[in-house]
Amino acid sequence: MPTPIPPQQLIEALNWRYATKKFDPERKIPADDWHALETALVLTPSSIGLQPWKFFVVTDAAMKTQLMGAAYRQPQVADCSHFVVFTVRRAIDAEHVDRHISRMAEITGATLESLAKFRTMTMRNLEKARDAGTLDVWQEHQIYIALGQFMASAAVLAIDTCPMEGIEPEKFDEILGLVGTNYTTAVACAAGYRVAHDKYATMKKVRFRPEDVVVRV
Repeated sequence: MPTPIPPQQLIEALNWRYATKKFDPERKIPADDWHALETALVLTPSSIGLQPWKFFVVTDAAMKTQLMGAAYRQPQVADCSHFVVFTVRRAIDAEHVDRHISRMAEITGATLESLAKFRTMTMRNLEKARDAGTLDVWQEHQIYIALGQFMASAAVLAIDTCPMEGIEPEKFDEILGLVGTNYTTAVACAAGYRVAHDKYATMKKVRFRPEDVVVRV
């Protein structure tokens, strides 16, 4: 069992976090910290455990410049230490499910035969969503769980982030070589360290009062 951090430490980290507008291009995230953030992405929970994603970690300056051109020239893309593109698996099929089940068997030691009922249930849920026309939307919702986990984990490590939906997904797909694959860009997030003069870093957060959004029943 992990040693819990004090509650106030968590609140301080989340208050410190903001959508960073200006990153210091000279500061890079240390390898150990980045490994922890990649692990946080891998450990993200997902519906039925299907993990309908791939996370493209971009550190190459030339590629970041290309992606910045497909993100309305927002400087965070080029100036951050690591730029993560969250892509979603479209039209999840039996092949993806079987790969997941094989991994379950590998990790847990269960037999494929013992997982047959789980496979049937999974395929039934996917077909139901496919028939309703909501399969890809359902899976894309999972991406935002990963994004939230990534940002919160970064804040605890005192690493800045900026989530970005202001991008052109089709152009991102072209740059990342995703055209013709089963994956497509959903959202992105820059990570690194703020510059000292980013005025947005010291702005007070504007949130509704807790009693306006938290309902205890």
